[in-house]
Amino acid sequence: MGLATQLIAWPDPLIAALVDAGYRVVRYDNRDVGLSTRLDGTPALHPLWVLGASRLRMPFPLAYTLRDMAADAVALLDALGVERAHVVGASMGGMIAQHIAAGWRERVESLTTIMSSSG
Repeated sequence: MGLATQLIAWPDPLIAALVDAGYRVVRYDNRDVGLSTRLDGTPALHPLWVLGASRLRMPFPLAYTLRDMAADAVALLDALGVERAHVVGASMGGMIAQHIAAGWRERVESLTTIMSSSG
């Protein structure tokens, strides 16, 4: 799901419909969100500051990247014994999904991004 959005934001009727159609649905919280691990001591950067700095090509400290978050998702697939998956991401999750498809294309059966942009 998107920036700072928990796994519970996925609509239950959507999840139920996918399960009823025979799909195994895996939802999880990204780093620093919901039930996931939180990193202590990482810089808290205001999103507008990050946006401005990135537009001006100014360096700024990052605790992790979208690619790191994509690697987290692939590690979860590994832990669950899933070789290939239909990867769906919304908002920032769509950016993470694109990194999964680019970096681990052999693991992606299909890619769906919802209200997202290139990451």
